[in-house]
Amino acid sequence: MIAQKKRVLSGMRPTGKIHLGNLHGALANWKQLQEEYECYFFIADWHALTSEYQNPQKIKEYVWEMIIDWLSIGLNPEKATIFIQSKVPEHTELHLIFSMITPLPWLERNPTYKEQKQELVEKDLNTYGFLGYPVLQAADILIYKAHLVPVGMDQLPHIELTREIARRFNYLYREVFPIPEPLLTEVPKLLGIDGRKMSKSYNNAIFISDPPNVLKEKVRQMFTDQSRLRRSDPGHPEICNVFSIHKLYSSSEIVNQIETDCRRAKIGCVDCKQILAKSLIQGLEPYQEKRQYYESHLSEVKETVIAGIEKARTIARATLEEVKAVVGI
Repeated sequence: MIAQKKRVLSGMRPTGKIHLGNLHGALANWKQLQEEYECYFFIADWHALTSEYQNPQKIKEYVWEMIIDWLSIGLNPEKATIFIQSKVPEHTELHLIFSMITPLPWLERNPTYKEQKQELVEKDLNTYGFLGYPVLQAADILIYKAHLVPVGMDQLPHIELTREIARRFNYLYREVFPIPEPLLTEVPKLLGIDGRKMSKSYNNAIFISDPPNVLKEKVRQMFTDQSRLRRSDPGHPEICNVFSIHKLYSSSEIVNQIETDCRRAKIGCVDCKQILAKSLIQGLEPYQEKRQYYESHLSEVKETVIAGIEKARTIARATLEEVKAVVGI
């Protein structure tokens, strides 16, 4: 007998084009996972409304920008199911049911909720939707009875909440949901050009679709080793974000040379950034070529997503029917 592949699910909010943090923090891992698991990857457009509800006009545009980026970096519709969250209404129905059984303190202690309220001060996040988005996230995962959810260490509290909701539902009614496990991924520490977490919200991101002139300018602006005040001071590559990106895009020979020269103050930050810009432009060129193809074949992209939506709905519909039956709705 052929062993059934374990099911993996993950999603991403369409808040703009893909940046290096997205690529190396999630998508590079997704690309590997699709070779080994039954993967479902979705555009979390309902989740985007939690912070963008006042300006939702761009979300639809961002959905297709993001899907094109996904295909460009190598997500393969023949190996993974790619779909849009809002086109599978079963997500929201299960979310409603889960919201009835989720204790409020579980949501209030969510560390990401507190962190984003502090960081995104320009947005009014005092809404039920923002407080309750982990419940929708649980529905996203459990509607497909996913076994594994790829996450970084900072996202473990979200997965644990999903596990608690699954356990509570199974206890109150009947065992319907498997308890998903986090699939921990090693995420390179890539910060934005201003030294904070790379994020579209912070306007500090380097996008994989940025043209060469934009890449050069963004790299030029990047914060480096803050303890290196003068060109003659020895540097500390291990705490420099420019060096972190060198390790991903420059050859091993260049990386080793820069590390040695930086520690001995034989290379300055300006020269180091110029080398990085060249490596980054070369490294992103294959993605950008594929992106141009998909931009000019949008009907092909949409057909792919429609097929993914149909496949996802088949599974989600069956799960929701089972849930309604045990709840008695």
